[in-house]
Amino acid sequence: MYTEHLHIPVGVGTLHVERRGRGGPAIVLLHGFATCAFLWRDVAPRLAAAGFTTVAIDLLGHGESDRPDDAPYSPSAQADYVDRALTALRLGDVTVVAQDAGALAAALLASHRPSRVRSLFLVEPPDPEELPGPMIRAMQRSSALTALSANALFGARPLLEPWVLERLGDAQEPDRLLARYLAPFVGSNGAAELLQLASHVVFTDTERRQLVDVAVETTLWLGRGDPTGASAVVTPETAKSMSMPHTTGTRELLDRWSALLPSSRVQARVTATPPGSLVAEVAAKALAEAIHQFVEPEPATTAPANDGGTA
Repeated sequence: MYTEHLHIPVGVGTLHVERRGRGGPAIVLLHGFATCAFLWRDVAPRLAAAGFTTVAIDLLGHGESDRPDDAPYSPSAQADYVDRALTALRLGDVTVVAQDAGALAAALLASHRPSRVRSLFLVEPPDPEELPGPMIRAMQRSSALTALSANALFGARPLLEPWVLERLGDAQEPDRLLARYLAPFVGSNGAAELLQLASHVVFTDTERRQLVDVAVETTLWLGRGDPTGASAVVTPETAKSMSMPHTTGTRELLDRWSALLPSSRVQARVTATPPGSLVAEVAAKALAEAIHQFVEPEPATTAPANDGGTA
């Protein structure tokens, strides 16, 4: 599958964009904290082969996009940069798929440009009441205990390596993948740049208020880490009466995102993938199939009416 690599000016710098497919329904793929569009390399081709146009974007400060020192990196600012890139690409009426912290920018994009965003598919989104999240807090604490000389010598590796390896789970070739995700943060400034991005994984009260009127179909992919369990789609209402093993916090996370997007219909796809994992690395095929079904649901089948006859 041919991939177009584009660098699109968005005012404060340029965003690196990978586009696959042409003419079909558009799916925008946003990575999360400390990853990049590389995350979607096994998901995007599957979607493009199914007839979709996929646009995987390196958020500002990540991957091959620019990292200007004085640019804002808040979720709201990232949403604006993505909006400008989609305008340049003449894309409207898109589904936005976002991993972890990318979900914050995705939701705000739906607020800033409601005519553009048709639906949201949020993969392991963070708990909006626990930002920046336990793993980033651990990274920040580790940095405070690490000598500056060590940071200069190893860049962001001491901070990022345990975080990435935990989220890769049983993915194949973890060392190769780790090197790829570390690449944008090598050098003496790598740790400082990583921590700068980490400091922006927050939601202000103003940003929360902007989400009140967002009215889009929203699905959360939430892993429960139970390899014997089949996936299930649940709503805040049905979740109350369901027993979901190995899902500490799953019901709460669904409730909190429903409260964050009170005008949207929010449901969760509870799956067997490990909680908090980079799902596109550990279950690319299942994730692509779920996105396909979300964007283009199969028509419900109706059982034939019983006419009272006998076989």
